Amino acid sequence: MLRQYELVERVKDYDPEADEAALNRAYVYTVQKHGSQKRASGDPYFSHPIEVAGLMTDLQLDQETIMTALLHDTVEDTLATIDDIEENFGPEVARLVDGVTKLSKIEAMPENERAAENLRKFLLAMSEDIRVLLVKLADRLHNMRTLHFIKKPEKRQRIARETMDIYAPLAERVGMYEYMREMQALAFKELEPEAFTTITKRLDELRGKDGGQVDAIALKIKQALAEAGLQVEVSGREKHPYSIWTKMSERHVSFEQVTDIMAFRVLTEDVADCYRAMGVLHTTWQFLPGKFKDYISTPKNNGYRSLHTSLMYENSMRVEVQIRTREMHQRNEFGLAAHWAYKQDDKADGQVGWLRDLIEIVDASHDAEELLEHTRLAIYQDRIFAFTPKGALFQLPKGSTAVDFAFAVHTDLGLATVGAKINGRHMPLRTQLTNGDVVEIIKGAGAEPQLSWLGFVVTGKARAAIRRAVRLKERDEIAEIGSKLFDAIAARVPARIGKKAIRKAVERLGMDEPDDLMFAVGAGKISDREVMEALVPGCTAEFEEDEEWSKHERQISIRGLTPGVAFELSECCHPLPGDRIVGLRRKGERVAVHTIDCLELASGVDTDWLDLNWGRRSHGAVGRLTVTIYDRPGTLAEMAGVFAQNKINVKSLIQTQLDHPFTTYEIDAEVNDLAHLTRILSALRASDAVAQADRI
Repeated sequence: MLRQYELVERVKDYDPEADEAALNRAYVYTVQKHGSQKRASGDPYFSHPIEVAGLMTDLQLDQETIMTALLHDTVEDTLATIDDIEENFGPEVARLVDGVTKLSKIEAMPENERAAENLRKFLLAMSEDIRVLLVKLADRLHNMRTLHFIKKPEKRQRIARETMDIYAPLAERVGMYEYMREMQALAFKELEPEAFTTITKRLDELRGKDGGQVDAIALKIKQALAEAGLQVEVSGREKHPYSIWTKMSERHVSFEQVTDIMAFRVLTEDVADCYRAMGVLHTTWQFLPGKFKDYISTPKNNGYRSLHTSLMYENSMRVEVQIRTREMHQRNEFGLAAHWAYKQDDKADGQVGWLRDLIEIVDASHDAEELLEHTRLAIYQDRIFAFTPKGALFQLPKGSTAVDFAFAVHTDLGLATVGAKINGRHMPLRTQLTNGDVVEIIKGAGAEPQLSWLGFVVTGKARAAIRRAVRLKERDEIAEIGSKLFDAIAARVPARIGKKAIRKAVERLGMDEPDDLMFAVGAGKISDREVMEALVPGCTAEFEEDEEWSKHERQISIRGLTPGVAFELSECCHPLPGDRIVGLRRKGERVAVHTIDCLELASGVDTDWLDLNWGRRSHGAVGRLTVTIYDRPGTLAEMAGVFAQNKINVKSLIQTQLDHPFTTYEIDAEVNDLAHLTRILSALRASDAVAQADRI
């Protein structure tokens, strides 16, 4: 653990103007606040933030970042507050600490929701200041280095999986490859211990047999380049176990079949020497077609620049070579941190433009699962390059389609997409793009994203935007149905209902807008009685308990059951008064009432069957319909009108399929009996808006 004076000296070495007193105060503050707290390893807890600060000094970051690293756990794990941090260390450090602080104190939330909220807050803070990400990555790296001290295997697995899914890809996206590789190696060791042990053992065996072959090949490469007049540095290494495992998994090959286990790096003086060195290597040894990548002329999104090639060395050995300048190497290993990009607003914006996509995903994601899914999609690594007709370059994940490209250009363009030209030819929207494709997106007036697009888009930004647009459209359609049903409910109230009464009802129900009320009515989230009471308080007191909003169990009687025996109408077939019915009785359960032709009866071979009939006064039940309407303006309103005319209360409405020009809904509706349902189906089938209507 770094001592106080050692940490200060490190900072002063590269930043003589740093405030030594402020650094000392932050060091002492974190030691005092964490006090006697211990880590799983048994070390004092304050050793962790001090080590994180040490990692930040390795990157030569400014004093505010060093102080943030020292203080980053005080708000989460001690009695200190953000106000305390601001009072003692200023608003900038307080803002950074708040960005790094997790929301783990929200204990009431499920694990996945806590993780999503932590990520949501972290991404928002990171978008304002990239130093939040740098501290968080160092924090996670040190935690991974001490992961083996945690006793609970499930906790170790969760942390390792989160590191592999979120933090290692984030490190890659900002070009911090050293952090990425170490995180992946440590997470891989925890998640796949057998594979890690096997590959590590095979590498040890290979190293013993080769007898320094890596050094020998590096020397040969350096000699070949020196003979061509190039002064370079050459280093070689074996690939990391996780990298080898990934290739084995992707290619479905054994360890012996992974031929490019060794990788070499050539560092030159300038860019021209990079291309000269590549020419020398390609003429000295055979290069493998399709394995050459030029990230100097076309850098990655994170600013990574290098030439990559694979050579066939002696004895048919395949080796990978990366060629770059020394300046590129420094930047490639530590990314944004290497150049203090956060101090150069114009450069930082271009280097982390992908953060804007992440913030859009935060805004568009509906729940925790969506946020985690979309974020993982947005930060994964394998990329392809595609161009607009005007030559603008966009990087996308492998497997991306024209729709992904449209949303990458701009969300509004993706929402208006109706077609695409790829390299000048009209192609289906689901066509996967390849490197170098020129993509022209065709827009349409009034176009809307299709639910079916979710079956082929791969970027988190596209998935989030499509789901949000579909949800909004579905909400509008349900609200339109709710408006028709609301009119029927309002007609039963003993008063004339105007806009003022509706506004008051919205307030009484704790809603924000009249549209919220219409949606709740259309989706069956609120009962007729609740709506009437909100419109005119006390107006339902005169009604008897057996009115149509009473519970169905009170309105339905079943003959053939012993009095007092509990029963339930099965969800699989939704039996109605008028249907032929039977009962299935299992020990310790209610009697399940089914229609005589229900397919679920096949599962009741080992149960007691009861011959049942509806009682004379049975009235009211929920019937389930599937209705396919034409996807054009006004059709939903016409369908809602059919329900209103037949005095139907829609309990729920779910869009199950969108296949232009048709939309299919599954509807649960309260009806009197089978005859009532039959009349509704006939009315729906007679409507020009409805293509098909059936009972489920």
